[in-house]
Amino acid sequence: MKKSTLTLAVLAACTLAGAAQAQSNVQVYGLIDAGVENVSNASASGASVTRVVSGGMNTSRWGLRGTEDLGGGLKAVFQLEGGILLDTGAQDGPLFKRQANVGLEGSFGRVVIGRSFSSVYDTVISYDPMGFAPSYSWATSGPATGPSKYGFTTAFDNLIKYSGSTGAFKYGATYGVGEQTTGASDSRKVAGNVAYAANGLGLMATWERINGNTVVATGRRDENTVYHVGAFYETGPVKFFGVMRDYKLESGKAATADVKATTWWAGVAYKPVENTTLTGAVYHINVKNLAAGKDADPTMYVARYRYALSKRTDVYVAAAYAKSKNGQLTGLSRDDAGFDTNQRGVITGVQHRF
Repeated sequence: MKKSTLTLAVLAACTLAGAAQAQSNVQVYGLIDAGVENVSNASASGASVTRVVSGGMNTSRWGLRGTEDLGGGLKAVFQLEGGILLDTGAQDGPLFKRQANVGLEGSFGRVVIGRSFSSVYDTVISYDPMGFAPSYSWATSGPATGPSKYGFTTAFDNLIKYSGSTGAFKYGATYGVGEQTTGASDSRKVAGNVAYAANGLGLMATWERINGNTVVATGRRDENTVYHVGAFYETGPVKFFGVMRDYKLESGKAATADVKATTWWAGVAYKPVENTTLTGAVYHINVKNLAAGKDADPTMYVARYRYALSKRTDVYVAAAYAKSKNGQLTGLSRDDAGFDTNQRGVITGVQHRF
């Protein structure tokens, strides 16, 4: 019987990690998260569905990361990371879809080349009360309905990425090479960030531009621009969050309207005792540039209970409700189509880190 690509990769990774310990620091790591979910309005008939999901609170993944001390404060760094669909055991896309990069780190910061999360993702993840949960967060995007998800690109192919820090400030820039012969700007991706965190206060701003390819008929290309501003404040057992994202897609096609939306979210996380976290969040998208009565302007309300059984293992229960305006379809998920003007969901699961 043939071993799967993922099985062979895991075996090779473990062998590599063991052999490399004497020369460098190599770590095999991962996160496994699965839950059982029930959602309403899961089909055009209005029926509900109960299903096993991979990643209720975090995306399941495994990977390799390591460093080698080159002397003088300089290190070589690398990371390979792939997603896992825990409900079926399959790979979530290409083997190392999430991360595949190598680079150098020193007093100047860190530079990597390959595929990695963008500077925007690295920053905004700390400002989402749900922590970019695959279920019940619109921090990366909105529901999978309407002309756009109104989000941002979490990772770039063909990138050069810099990240650095000075005192309480962190900053970075990511450049995704377009690799097109039609022009230097076609398919180009650019992102940047700056963030401050000290004494419980966090502030951030990010910017991203994603280009399409030039349309011959118009001589223009799609240009997708997203920026965020946000803050958090932590005092004692309570942490507050607030973020605004502005999204604009300028169309390069003839007679095609631009797409515009502003997303707001706010939330609070409360730890009454060390191993218990209660989280509440609200996400709202103000959909713009549509004909009167066609904007969905969806809102999602979320609550989650998380209990830490240990430093590595958590159990959780989350509930969410999404609704829209003007009879437009919406749903909880950024991946699944909506079939009604509202949807309810409840998920319970377990997460383990290794």
